[in-house]
Amino acid sequence: MPCYQAGNSVGRAINSIRTQTFKDWELIVVDDGSSDHSIDEILNHVRQDQRVCLIRQPHQGVVAASNHGFEHARGATIARMDADDVSRPRRLECQLEYLHAHRDLGAVSCQVHFAGDSSLAGGYAHHVHWTNSCRDAASIERNRFIDLPVPHPTLLYRREIIEQHGHYRHGDFPEDYELILRWISQGVSIGKTEDILFDWYDPPSRLSRNDTRYHMSAFHQCKAPYLLKALQKNGTDTRDLWIWGAGRPSRKSARPLEHVWKQASGFIDIDPAKIGRQLHGRPVVSPNDLPPPEQAVIVSYVGTRGAHQNIRECLLSAGRREGIDFWIAA
Repeated sequence: MPCYQAGNSVGRAINSIRTQTFKDWELIVVDDGSSDHSIDEILNHVRQDQRVCLIRQPHQGVVAASNHGFEHARGATIARMDADDVSRPRRLECQLEYLHAHRDLGAVSCQVHFAGDSSLAGGYAHHVHWTNSCRDAASIERNRFIDLPVPHPTLLYRREIIEQHGHYRHGDFPEDYELILRWISQGVSIGKTEDILFDWYDPPSRLSRNDTRYHMSAFHQCKAPYLLKALQKNGTDTRDLWIWGAGRPSRKSARPLEHVWKQASGFIDIDPAKIGRQLHGRPVVSPNDLPPPEQAVIVSYVGTRGAHQNIRECLLSAGRREGIDFWIAA
């Protein structure tokens, strides 16, 4: 559990681990140079429970803190936890049972409850609802280029996954998203329990709100090379690239993929004002005039809420195969 300036919540987070029904755990709290009362809160639990361990380091960021914690972990399975959130009492028990029952999985997540204020953070609440809709390894893999389909602090994974595929990397990208994309690209399957086992808070200090590494442009930069790897893996990287979404936001989101792969041959849109136009010499067509599947890979970058499901249904009804003939990337 990395901790930075979380004095108002870290005690609650630690207590949620101490009250787990599964008792054979060690909690490694890595304080990343906090200057508030985080240390006092952590030490209060350290004195009461020998299973709670505090590691202190100068402020280096969440990647260094997370990796530092793993270096001291002794267990065969590792659970991630954030200092802002709460694990429900049966979290570890249920996730361990699920992982042991599914030997094909390298990691397991769970359903979550959004514990923030939905009226003030509607976008985040919608994201939580979407992650909960990604219920198994197949849907997690299928949706991974839309956004992170597993809440990162809910992960529980086998130790050998880290040893074989690496831990968090430093860079100007969301480290949790890059980790999941890397693991899946290397064949790691991630499952999810059906139970709500985690309360996910949304404090003003959350990194995804305040750090440029979590801006949307950073997500698209991060996913582009892994999307190209997926295309190469199934042999469709020889086809033309067509982008669904002719508007400026979609074209901007697609640029990282064009940079690592090839320029789009054309665009698809439902807006009559755009259909029939040329964008820098490339045509905009309607969904009724799609190029043949054997010639084109379609990647959707339409980020409008709910659009990706409509686009998916349109392409599936046209006989296109998701993950081969088309990908949803926003």
